Amino acid sequence: MRIFVDADACPVKDEVYKVAARYGLKTMVVANGFIRTPASPLIEFVMVEAGPDVADDWIAERAEPGDIVITNDIPLAERALKKQARAIAPNGRAFTPDSIGQALAGRAISEHIRSTGEITGGPKAFERADRSRFLQALDEAVNRERRAMRR
Repeated sequence: MRIFVDADACPVKDEVYKVAARYGLKTMVVANGFIRTPASPLIEFVMVEAGPDVADDWIAERAEPGDIVITNDIPLAERALKKQARAIAPNGRAFTPDSIGQALAGRAISEHIRSTGEITGGPKAFERADRSRFLQALDEAVNRERRAMRR
């Protein structure tokens, strides 16, 4: 089990590092620009080329069953789920095979509305409660995978 972080603009990297250290999990921090990471043999920073979806492609190509992908990117979450990895948004929303279709549809509707020139206001501000939900969701995902691996 590994954790992959779609790190560009990810507000919960420090939380990922803490959970990964607690469970001794290898963590891949993937971005197209430099991001400072803690000095740890468990944490590997991967800088990919700049470009749309390059970090997403890198993560999706390497994710395996039992891995956990941290991302706000709904298409990347879908790709992770197809590889039987888990996907969690930084606000603690766990993407599942049952919920990903609705998330993709909502994304498509939002893109359509924006393409008509409508100003949508963007995402809501990241709050302390989001951070707490994320920590709980990540801890639950790690423990669920650990139990599944024992079977």
